[in-house]
Amino acid sequence: MRQHILVLYLATSALDSDVVGWSRYDGTGRTRPTTGDSDEPPYLTGLAALHDGWRLFQASQLLPPQSGHEYDISFLKHEFFFEKLEESSRP
Repeated sequence: MRQHILVLYLATSALDSDVVGWSRYDGTGRTRPTTGDSDEPPYLTGLAALHDGWRLFQASQLLPPQSGHEYDISFLKHEFFFEKLEESSRP
């Protein structure tokens, strides 16, 4: 079994919010997706990925902003990791 990993960054912590960034990884080695290889997200929402058979296995911890830093720009904080498993003939 090999993993396909999909990382979706959503606009909010809700799975039905819009995708604002994404990364894909192919553990089978059949494809080599890279950052910026598409102008369109693979799914419009995290919920759409679930509907397509992706399994959610991690969501980022929700941390409130520190006082005085509510408007600082930093990393994309609503990060969700999904996986699909696929049979592979590779050893």
